Amino acid sequence: MYVYDLSLVISADLPVWPGDPAVMLERVSRIEDGAEANVTYLKMSAHTGTHVDAPYHYLPDGIAVHDLDIKKLMGRVFVLHLPDVPLITADVLRNAEIPSRTRRLLFKTRNSNLWVHGRSKEFFENYVALSADGAEYLVNRGVKVVGVDYLSVAPYDATRATHEILLRAGVVIIEGLNLSVVSEGRYTMYCLPLKLLNADGAPARVVLVDV
Repeated sequence: MYVYDLSLVISADLPVWPGDPAVMLERVSRIEDGAEANVTYLKMSAHTGTHVDAPYHYLPDGIAVHDLDIKKLMGRVFVLHLPDVPLITADVLRNAEIPSRTRRLLFKTRNSNLWVHGRSKEFFENYVALSADGAEYLVNRGVKVVGVDYLSVAPYDATRATHEILLRAGVVIIEGLNLSVVSEGRYTMYCLPLKLLNADGAPARVVLVDV
């Protein structure tokens, strides 16, 4: 058995969506200063690093992250490698070899290289994303979880349509995955977002198990 940790390390150097607050990690209690224990204060957006989008993120009447069905986020998953596409469209997906009855799908694209080639500190606008018609295609196929290897499932200049299509259909979105060392294929996934009351998203620890 091999376990792949797909989660980004949360630090002040982690890029965030433009306009979101930067990560702040501050030790407010220090053993070296005479305290009994080290204590860290954390401040960040709920959509920092590897995280889950709840329907409430784009839908005023959508459920919040604490009400997500956690069973959706655990189970068999397929990692699809699309190394050369600038945008994941319906045509791209129709031509991809996605196994039938796939309900959880993670996209490995050139985005994952950003996490390992020294460019991860800066936000990259030209990331590979899922188009609106690609989202419709996945919904019609019955996909229930979609994961991407950058900070948004949707294109930088058109974020709403893709999110709304997926979230309104009950699809859970995982963003900010590091799939750089993962090969295409089937795995078992465990994605556990923080249980934040009435939040539109939450950071998550995501692992794949190759058995």
